[in-house]
Amino acid sequence: MPGTVLLLAASPVGKGRLVDAASVLPVLAAVAPAVLSGTETANVVELADPLEPQAVLTRLRAAATAPGPLTVFITGQLQLDRKQHLPHLALARTTPATVRYTAFPWAWIREELRLRAPGTTTLLLDLHADAETWQWLRAHPLDSGRTHAVYGRIAPPPPRRGVAVPTYMKAVATVLRSGYRPPVEELHQLAVGRLGAEGYADVLLASPGVVGAGVPGGSAPRPPSALKGNRPQTPDGLDDARPSEKDTDPHAAITDAVQAGRHPAADALAAEHEQAAVRAHGRGSEQALHWTEVRADLAMLAGDPVRSCRAWLAVASARLAAGQSPGAPAVEAAVDRAHHQWGQIHDPAPARELGLALAELRARVPGRRAGALDHVRKQLLQLQPQG
Repeated sequence: MPGTVLLLAASPVGKGRLVDAASVLPVLAAVAPAVLSGTETANVVELADPLEPQAVLTRLRAAATAPGPLTVFITGQLQLDRKQHLPHLALARTTPATVRYTAFPWAWIREELRLRAPGTTTLLLDLHADAETWQWLRAHPLDSGRTHAVYGRIAPPPPRRGVAVPTYMKAVATVLRSGYRPPVEELHQLAVGRLGAEGYADVLLASPGVVGAGVPGGSAPRPPSALKGNRPQTPDGLDDARPSEKDTDPHAAITDAVQAGRHPAADALAAEHEQAAVRAHGRGSEQALHWTEVRADLAMLAGDPVRSCRAWLAVASARLAAGQSPGAPAVEAAVDRAHHQWGQIHDPAPARELGLALAELRARVPGRRAGALDHVRKQLLQLQPQG
């Protein structure tokens, strides 16, 4: 039976763009449709920087109802709407103030695909998150549906005034251009391996899907059956106003400070909560380490890789000292993110200092990507004073 492939690349026009999503489409378009789909023949639909959520919904709905295997490639950036704080795929006209009206709600992807037979749908995702969404992802995994295979990565925001490249999806396309489509798990691992040190900060997505999982009737917010007016209707059940969290949730105030460029104020607020958690629960407690991790991310967003790397190294060391396994996800994530930030340090003196600490940790926590310790050692050799 023929397969169906949907290629979707979207990002805002102008200064709100975090990633040049559409740059991956020529590379994907060079891959034979049958290889993209993993079937003998396939129909391919391409959406490049769509302007309206309705256009995306129409194409997604048509793809979801097609018989046979469905593979969806999505490249773009995630942002939260200001009213409900839910993730959306930003489109060409999206700005922070208009996410709810001009971006595509991620919940609609899950809802449109939920009636497909388990095991027939694969999503490959290369997403970048803005600062607010990156913090939101700490407590809320991106839900794309339990019965679909979902692989990819969510990357943190690029440096200020920078536009990232969708390197994961380009790596996927490069592998597929060989004419061979490996199993999706292997394809994902090959793409991650090509990211190098750049990928250590990413949230990796690797879910084969739960075959036989029941469809939770009525539990997912549903897209409208028809879109009216100049904006998409809000999914059913999600239009009720929620109480403002900014008076009770310090994360919201921190996010506001970051978005306003008040990075020292954001870090100061996080430091207050970190110290309060240390006094109440101890230095190595989950409560205290949470705030240390927040401060590490804030340093990254402020363009201070030295402070960010140092904080992530402290988190990893504290978790190991508390008896956590070197293979524990939280330990591996802390070392990976320290490694990523270390690679952004251009001053040789702190790079050498933190590199030695990182090498010591990498010997205990090699992580899941081959060659991480060798990478640190090679870089340290290059940092040695000459003569």
